[in-house]
Parts: sequence; structure tokens; C-alpha cells
Amino acid sequence: MKAHIGIIAAFILVLSSSVARAQTDEPYIYILGVAQDAGYPQIGCYAEHCLPGWADPSLQRGATSLAVINPGARQKFLFEATPNLPTQLYALDQEAPNERFQLRGVFLTHAHIGHYAGLMFFGHEAMSTSDQAVYAMPRMFSFLESNGPWSQLVEFENIRLEALQEQQTIGFSGIDVTPFLVPHRDEFSETVGYKIAGPNKTAVFIPDINKWSAWDTDLATLVRSVDYALIDATFYDDGELPGRDMSQVPHPFVSESMDALSELSNEERAKVWFIHFNHTNPLLNAESDESKFVRSEGYNVAAEGVRLPL
Repeated sequence: MKAHIGIIAAFILVLSSSVARAQTDEPYIYILGVAQDAGYPQIGCYAEHCLPGWADPSLQRGATSLAVINPGARQKFLFEATPNLPTQLYALDQEAPNERFQLRGVFLTHAHIGHYAGLMFFGHEAMSTSDQAVYAMPRMFSFLESNGPWSQLVEFENIRLEALQEQQTIGFSGIDVTPFLVPHRDEFSETVGYKIAGPNKTAVFIPDINKWSAWDTDLATLVRSVDYALIDATFYDDGELPGRDMSQVPHPFVSESMDALSELSNEERAKVWFIHFNHTNPLLNAESDESKFVRSEGYNVAAEGVRLPL
């Protein structure tokens, strides 16, 4: 239990810098969730590393999600519709109230539960939204349109599917969003990351990807090309899932990502924000040796409430 006290301190620090809404007209990214699809603690996990999260709700972390808030245009955007959508939409409303900011669009990366299952809350049993724009790539579009219960959201006009195409940019009053394909387990849809460009800075968001070596893009070059890189940090290192062949869950280990980025300068490393932590990942504990090491090497560990100006 003591090992997780540091999470509370780190969370309070984030809140203290984020409790007041940004007094700016400039767009920014607002981090709403940082965990792997099932959150922290994970359902059915009663191991030592999960128990603090069950005992203390303040330690719980939602599935990975970002908002982009554009005060000048009075618009906000959601990246991922997670199973924690009710809590995350509340946090977003506290940051960018619905009476002032239109939820202009929801962008999905792929059809794994932590990234789209929250769409169910837009249905008539819950929010019963009207014509909420949801942006999806072709296979994801077809999957939602053709399979229940998601197809009912379309039929009842709770959501309006908007088609994306790889490397085709969509602009929204100073915010440009560009999807790009990444290799992943694509059982029901393709998987994309997003480049998000504001008037001053750019970011890439890649919550899920197979090993970096399976992609035709060099990670270090990508990081150098943007101001923020929010990248897949599902597992810290090999052996994190005892008794399981981790090659069957092919995410880049944080240790591998740091090796791939070892030639970056300190200024360039500061662009990296590790995100999408499995419940086993020691980066969930701000006081773990691993968290301290990652930060000492110049990288960032994502946390709810962080703002990144665009």
C-alpha cells in the first residue's frame, strides 16, 4: 500500500496546477485517462499491485483518452470513447463546460474495448445524444454501421459517423487532425494514430501499436518532428505478465522505446509522454524505481489533468 502513496502526491500535484480552467484562447490537449483498456485496477485483479486501487478510489485510473479544447472556437474534441466515458465527460465538462463548448467530434483509433466501447453511453438508454459526430476509418466505420449494438446508435441518430482516410487532414477552426495507420491486432478494424496540429504546436497520439520495428516510421524521427509524442507504454518490460507469452501481446516495452530514443537530446526527450499503462506497469506508481528512472532520463509519464498547449 505504501508503494502507491506516491501516486496520490503526484496526482495532487497535477490537480494543483490544473484545477483552474486555462485562462487562454489558445487550444490545448487535456489528458483524461492514462491506463490500458480495462483501467487500473483491472477487473478480476486482486494481486498486490491492484489492491491499493480497490481500497482507495483516488488511485484508480481510467482508460486512455485525450481531449482537445479550443477556447477561441468554443469547441472541444474527444480522442477515444472509453468504458470510463461518464467520468471522463464529467472531467471534460469541468474543464470546458458544455454551455460554452460544443463537443465537435469524437475520434476513434480502433475497435478494442478501451477505445470505442464508451460509445454505448451515447445511446438512448443513457445520454441519448443527437447527431454526435464520430470520426472513424473505413473498417471502423463499417464495423460500427453493420454490427449491433453500435448500429442502433447510427439508426437512432445518436451518432453520425464521419469517414476518415489515411493521411487526409480535417480542419476545425485552427485545429488540424490527421490519421495515420499503425500496425496492431486489427481483428475488427484498422488501427490509427493521430497527428494533432494547433496554431503553435503539434502532437502525435499513438496509444496502441505493435513493436516499433514492425512500423515503417522511425520513432526518433517522428518525435523530432513534433512538440509532443504521446506513445504506447502498455508494458514496462518483458516478463510483466507471468506465465504468459508476451509476444502474443506485441506492444513496445517502455524499455525498448527508451532504447530507440536514446540518441535524442534532453530537449527532444522532453517531448515524449508515455501513456496507456497496463495495470501491471510500475509507471502507474509515481514513486516506483521505474517511474523515477524514466523521468531522470528526461521523459514524461502521462497523468490525468495534464495540459499541453497547442
